[in-house]
Amino acid sequence: MTTALIVDDEAPMRDQLRARLAEVWPELQVVDEAANGIEAITLAHEHKPDIIFLDIRMPGLNGIECARQLYNQAHIVFVTAYDQYAIDAFEQGAMDYLLKPVTAERLRMTRERLQQRLQSAPSDIGVQLGELTNLLRDGGAAQPKRAYLKWIQAQVGNSLRMISTREILFFQADEKYTCVQTATAQLLIRKTLKELSDELDPDEFWRIHRSTLVRVDAIAEVTRDSRGRQMLSLRGYPQTLEVSRGHSHLFQQM
Repeated sequence: MTTALIVDDEAPMRDQLRARLAEVWPELQVVDEAANGIEAITLAHEHKPDIIFLDIRMPGLNGIECARQLYNQAHIVFVTAYDQYAIDAFEQGAMDYLLKPVTAERLRMTRERLQQRLQSAPSDIGVQLGELTNLLRDGGAAQPKRAYLKWIQAQVGNSLRMISTREILFFQADEKYTCVQTATAQLLIRKTLKELSDELDPDEFWRIHRSTLVRVDAIAEVTRDSRGRQMLSLRGYPQTLEVSRGHSHLFQQM
């Protein structure tokens, strides 16, 4: 069984990547998660994973410094918010990368590359790590993070309504449309749930079901019904939403 370690200082990003991996690579076993480089090194020595999904920007020991100590032990995949400036460097060598927020399509490409590379020992990427360090220090670190969708446009009669994502409780797929639910209204838009999932901030919205995206800070509580299913109660909304089995890891303490 192929094993992996996820390293990111932001818990929502770890959750999002874990969910994406469960979707596109269900047989991959995520053995643990680390919130910083020091913890990553300790857990990597303990679990000896085949793959390490490694955030670049972390306090203390950053991802590149961490990779310097681990690249000969596991296949490294950087998970980064840097844009094309830094991505060009990844394209030239043995390392792979995922751009935040991670999409299922891009992760499938990474899975295919890794499945080929897993047949051999991890590549020597020491020189490339040095070049990447210089690149980010000289300019890449100044690159802004990706801009996420902040407004939703919905047609209401003959007018166009602008809805802030802060107003939205959840999105739910509804045949050819997507339902947008706020505390006071329900509207339909033509964007698919997949498009929204790729465009919304993963820190702000979590996918709890293949047909539902929910705003995280709208969640009031998580309970279990008589059938053992996790159910979400939202502030300002009377009905509960079901969390599918594939996304139950988002609420692991339940």
